Amino acid sequence: MNPSQPISTGAARLRQQHDYLRLLGTRVTGGAANQMLMVALGWQMYDLTGSAWELGLVGLAQFLPALLLTLPAGHLVDQHDRRLLLAGSLGLQWVVAVSLALSSAQGWIGPNMILLLSILLGMARALQMPAQQALMPTLVPPELLPRAVAAASSTMQAAVIAGPALGGALYALGPWVSGQFAGADHGAQASAHWGAAVVYGVSLLLLILAIYGVLSIRHRPVQSPRAAPGLAQLTAGIRFIWNRPVVLGAISLDLFAVLLGGATALLPIFARDILHTGPEGLGLLRSAPALGAVVVGLYLSRMPIARRAGRWLLGAVAVFGLSMIGFALTTSFWVAFTVLAIGGAADMFSVVIRQSLVQLETPDEMRGRVGAVNSVFIGASNQLGEFESGATAALLGPVGSVLLGGVGTLVVVALWFRLFPALAQRDRLQPDAPPHRAQG
Repeated sequence: MNPSQPISTGAARLRQQHDYLRLLGTRVTGGAANQMLMVALGWQMYDLTGSAWELGLVGLAQFLPALLLTLPAGHLVDQHDRRLLLAGSLGLQWVVAVSLALSSAQGWIGPNMILLLSILLGMARALQMPAQQALMPTLVPPELLPRAVAAASSTMQAAVIAGPALGGALYALGPWVSGQFAGADHGAQASAHWGAAVVYGVSLLLLILAIYGVLSIRHRPVQSPRAAPGLAQLTAGIRFIWNRPVVLGAISLDLFAVLLGGATALLPIFARDILHTGPEGLGLLRSAPALGAVVVGLYLSRMPIARRAGRWLLGAVAVFGLSMIGFALTTSFWVAFTVLAIGGAADMFSVVIRQSLVQLETPDEMRGRVGAVNSVFIGASNQLGEFESGATAALLGPVGSVLLGGVGTLVVVALWFRLFPALAQRDRLQPDAPPHRAQG
């Protein structure tokens, strides 16, 4: 697009990409369902065990299968119809939601079952994330990709706002639902199980909508020639990232910053024991980062970052670390909500820059394998970060864990300025030359 054209021209062109809009609908419904599942899983596990360690295990159970399946998942995405693979991953999440809803309603759910089903969620997301990432750039022209990434991220964050808030509110209906369907004499834990069952039930309905949305995408990009999944094919994404300092620096920055600075797994503890609120408060706290993120995402979809992309990326991650320090030190619910929203806004800057850099630097025939490696980095920073938070909270307490993570994030930013000068000095998102076709 000519830089002298009005900004609205790019936004109007993006709205004309109908298959891209269908993918956005899938991301919203599937993302909201996933966020509701995470709210209910976390609160239910803490209800059952009262243990920060067990909360961390939920994240670890999702991360390990994603790690093990990364390379074959990326190869599958580059060899087969990405729509069908994405639909299949959403279908597996639907099976998990059905299992959680039935076991919670009947009262025989327990910590081990939650961990087992969390493993299945991790398997589903191992395929979902690379398929979703590789599909989007094929649905829009390259010059619209930064706008498309920002718009997709902001709509996803809208789902992250609505999903946890709705999930927390529905979970709080547990006593009423229990009285209607199980009798008023049931105890507090039975009421909590019914609240979780309602959340899981709504999630599975949203997942059905997500599956329909992705199957309605008509565009079928040409896939790479079929090749046996040999070692060279499976590891091509790793080699590609390793040989590109800008891509490696951007992805690894997110890995270490969010791995250290994330506090999501500990939100049930902060909500109940420090901020003295219930599941509805937990839902609001989980929504707060997305509230900040959606504002920034909408802004970036109309005003893409044009210059000094690397410094914007590193600065945004530093602000994220500072917000985590502020969250650790407050005992006020609304102050906590505000600093989490600031952290989400900063994180959105880094997400849009990182995803745009990765997609613009990657040729289409490599997007599945590069996306799979990227999804492991994201999963490590989220699910493995939840385990790290739970483990350090068991030793240092929740406040000490989040405080240490925020400081660690600032240290990572300082190190990345020196370790990846090409990233710090990157000016524009668009590469000077189009990505060349990768070998292997």
